[in-house]
Amino acid sequence: MAGHSKWATTKHKKAALDAKRGKLFAKLIKNIEVAARTGGPDPDGNPTLYDAILKARKNSVPLDSIERARKRGGGLEAGGADYQTITYEGYGPGGVALLIECLTDNRNRAASEVRTAMTRNGGSMADPGSVAYMFNRKGVVIVPKAGGLTEDDVLAAVLDAGAEEVNDLGESFEVISEASDLVPVRKALQDAGIEYESADVSFLPSVTVPLDEENARKVFRLIEALEDSDDVQNVYANYDVSDEVMEKVNA
Repeated sequence: MAGHSKWATTKHKKAALDAKRGKLFAKLIKNIEVAARTGGPDPDGNPTLYDAILKARKNSVPLDSIERARKRGGGLEAGGADYQTITYEGYGPGGVALLIECLTDNRNRAASEVRTAMTRNGGSMADPGSVAYMFNRKGVVIVPKAGGLTEDDVLAAVLDAGAEEVNDLGESFEVISEASDLVPVRKALQDAGIEYESADVSFLPSVTVPLDEENARKVFRLIEALEDSDDVQNVYANYDVSDEVMEKVNA
């Protein structure tokens, strides 16, 4: 029975991972479709689409799925949905501020799912504008550490392109810029022969809230519940969790 139990557990974990992977694929494909609709289906002339395709490929989204999304969004193939971007604001456990970015073809469903996830996991909705001011819209490029790449190497490549700072994240470097400088920064890395993992416009907090172990667990649970919704594309939060607390949470 122990063997069977172990197999059942493994099967359950695999199913959960497959489900998460499926949701990630769906979100990346949706990004491609919207980028193609907004800026045209040619990645060479549409930097947002270029980065959306690259991110999908880095996450092993099948090439035919990427191509179909590009064509649907660009009007080259029928079947594209009319996605709208909606941002909800709220608070999580410990007073953490949340920005919840949705990409949806059904506003009512998105609102309902966000509200349900918040209510069931100790969060509360907030009025528009009451949380957004705590975040700044920035360009964020993630550069994996490979081949002896140093922080100075990355900084030298991006400094003249508009990068504001380079942060060491452990296994990668994070390059921060103004949102409008994202493409020049990304191109500067390419010109220097430096591979990057992703290039996105993101919302970074201007103030952070330190969390203890209990509230960290609650906030992560809430974010996971929000990201479970197919309509939720990104969740931004202003928590600060120390390495010590993170080790306890992951234990």
